[in-house]
Formats: sequence, C-alpha cells, structure tokens
Amino acid sequence: MARRSLALSKVYGLLEPGPVVLLSTARAGKANLMTLSWHTMMEFEPPLVGCVVSDRNHSFRLLKATRECVINIPTADLAEKVVGCGNTTGADIDKFTVFGLTPVPAALVGAPLIAECFANLECRVADTRMVASYGFFVLEVVRAWLDRAVVRPRTIHHLGHGNFMTAGERIKLRSKMK
Repeated sequence: MARRSLALSKVYGLLEPGPVVLLSTARAGKANLMTLSWHTMMEFEPPLVGCVVSDRNHSFRLLKATRECVINIPTADLAEKVVGCGNTTGADIDKFTVFGLTPVPAALVGAPLIAECFANLECRVADTRMVASYGFFVLEVVRAWLDRAVVRPRTIHHLGHGNFMTAGERIKLRSKMK
C-alpha cells in the first residue's frame, strides 16, 4: 500500500463524526445561527451531545450566557445556506432574514427551531468544565422533533477546506443494540 504523509491540519476531515448542523441560539429577543460540524454523541439516555463552539464566534457568548440552544439538522438542499451561515457572523446580520430561513418557537428552550430543517434538537447545557480550555460544551437534548415526511434525508458532511459530501447509501446489519 502506498502511503503518504498527511498534514495534521487535515486530520479533522477524516474524522468528521456527523452531519453539518445549524446551531440556533437567542438572547434578549434576538436569534442567531451558526454552522457547526464539530459535534459528537456522548450518551444515549438522556441524549448528550458534545460540541465545540469557538470563543471567536458570536454564538459562543450567547450559548454561554443562556445555556440553551437548538441543533437543527439540514438536508443537502440547504447546503449553500448552511455554508453562508458559516461564512458570516450574527453579530453583524440577521442570518434568518439574509438566508431565508424560518425561525419557529421551541417548546422548552428560548432558541428557535429552523422550519426548513428535517430534525431539531432542543438542548440545554449540561456541562461547561471544558468550555474555557477547549470551547467544548456538553448539551442535553430535552426535546426532539422530526419531519416524518422527509424519508432518507441526504445530510451534508464537512471534509474541510470547502469540501463536503452527502450521506450515501444505507445498509442494515444485524445488531444486538436495544
């Protein structure tokens, strides 16, 4: 097998754990969005999600202050809007208006759901011990929503440096998981 060295700055493109999502936050009546791909499941029940939000992002301050958010999972048809949200700051613009996304009130948190996303996870911050060092928040999903009309959603996955792929073919294998 012919192997070549890979720049360490490109390792994350090999390990991206899941779909690119839009993290919504809100404070003082103003909602914000950020694009997020650095997240991971940590526990089944209650569902815990770990995510990295840089302290350079406007959303960092909102999430740290309110301790709640919504993880909105888009499909590939929203890819350009998702990337647009990631390339702008909510400190300067209203991303919902600029990118034509619809905020919907959540049931249990102050941050809005995004109507155009096929799944929405209302979250509260469960642990902040690694926020100061790594920007790593542990979120507990307190309510989950799914658009059952969306069958086999094609999610987008970040590979780094503007490269993405969509979720591919599914296979079903025997499992002993309950």
